[in-house]
Order: sequence, then structure tokens, then C-alpha cells
Amino acid sequence: MFRILKKEVLSPSVKLLEIEAPRIAQKARAGQFLILRVNKQGERIPLTVADCNRERGSVTIVFLEVGKTTRLLGNLEQGEAIRDVVGPLGNPTEIENFGRVACVAGGVGVACIYPICRAFKEAGNEVIGIVGARTKEFLFWEDRLRAVVDELLITTDDGSYGRQGFVTDVLREVAERSSPPDRVVAVGPLPMMRAVCRVTKDYGLKTIVSLNPIMVDGIGMCGACRVTVAGQTRVACVEGPEFDGHDVDFDELAQRLRRYQDQEREALARFEAECDGRC
Repeated sequence: MFRILKKEVLSPSVKLLEIEAPRIAQKARAGQFLILRVNKQGERIPLTVADCNRERGSVTIVFLEVGKTTRLLGNLEQGEAIRDVVGPLGNPTEIENFGRVACVAGGVGVACIYPICRAFKEAGNEVIGIVGARTKEFLFWEDRLRAVVDELLITTDDGSYGRQGFVTDVLREVAERSSPPDRVVAVGPLPMMRAVCRVTKDYGLKTIVSLNPIMVDGIGMCGACRVTVAGQTRVACVEGPEFDGHDVDFDELAQRLRRYQDQEREALARFEAECDGRC
């Protein structure tokens, strides 16, 4: 059992849990993920390590409540425990002094990009953060990001904060600067990552994307996260989760992401019916 040390609501339906897991905290690196099981009957879900505190012996996850399991996870309170936490899993982000790095995040991807920005900064890079949200109320960790980047550019779909528009609008302007990024890293919803890759391909910018959204068991056994990269079949959870975005078959990826939508909707509907509005 893994005790919850802290719980925080970051924005509508987005929650943070700091979990006591000293052995994982000692080894976790930027870009890696955990596999959680809320209770004995629960499913396994992957969530990226948003932060870790080696002295406190804790890891932090940030998640959007979209289905039954994330709703169950979000219902837990400080002092309660999660049944299983396994990790760190996956290959960490390749961190070197590339020179200038642009880190692009959308939605909950902000939590995933934070440790990556910090690691690139510690490696001596100039780091440009580009983050997007639907509205101001869905934006979080702005202060954290400002502390680990040289420049932070914010967009909202409705213009309620920062610049109105999408992260790709800002990324295109950054790519056209006299000193464009030497590398781009994108984490967020699949359509966003795909759009980022379309922009960066026009400018010949190396772009890394995280394929966490399609993972299921996290250890390569189920095969649900198979994806074609540079014409070869790769398993995202054990060979990734990060790949060169220009080599990813996003059409195939989108199909796989939709594979269990009916079952997920059915499970959530049953859960809400059983709760009868109490959770």
C-alpha cells in the first residue's frame, strides 16, 4: 500500500497526489511513468511522474478525471492509500546540452513537461516553455514552470489568459526566430502532438513526443500500445514512451487510442450509476 501524503485540486477535474514511495523516488527520472492500481479489483493505468522528492521519499502524479479509474483515484484523500504503485517505468527523456530547447505542453501535459524542462535547464540548455489550456481556469503550475525555463509563453483557446490561440501558433513564431530551437519536446493530447510535429517538420526541427496516452499495462505484455515508428512496430511502454515525432504513424496511433472507448464509457456509466451522484 502506498500512502497519499498530499492532495491538491489544480483545476476543474485535474488533481495532484503526492505518494509515499521512497524506492521509486530515488530512481525516477524525467519522462518516466508509474503504473497504478487503486484497489484490488482495479485496472492498471499509467501516469507520468510529474515530480519526485528524494529526501521526502515521494513521487507526484497529476491526472485528469476522465474515466472510472481516474475518478476513483481522485476520490482518495490525504492519509488514504493506493493499492499498487510500480515504477519508474519507461526510458527517461534524453537529456543533453543541445543548446536551445522548446518544451511544448497542452492540458495535463504541463505536469509531464515540468520535470523535463527542469532537467534540460540543469543540463545547461536555454529552455523555452510553451503551454496551452482551454481557459485560464485549466492552467496550472505557471510559477513552477517559470522557475525552470528562460521564457514561458502561454496560450488559451478563449484568450482568457496569455495569448488567444494554440501552442502551434506560438511554436511557429519561435521556429522563425533568428535562433530557433535545436530540439522540441511535446507532451499532451494526441492531436496537439501531431500538430506540433507538422509545424516542426516544416522547419526541420528535431521533435520528441511522448506516447503515454495509448499505454495500458505498461510492461509490454498486452500489446495495446504498439505503434509504427519509422516503418517499424514499436511497443511504447518498454521502447518509449518517447519517440521522434516525425517518424510516428499518427493515423494508426489515433485508431489505437479509440480502441477501448466503448468499454471505458460503459465502465464510467456503471460507476456513476452505482455512486448515484455521491462521488
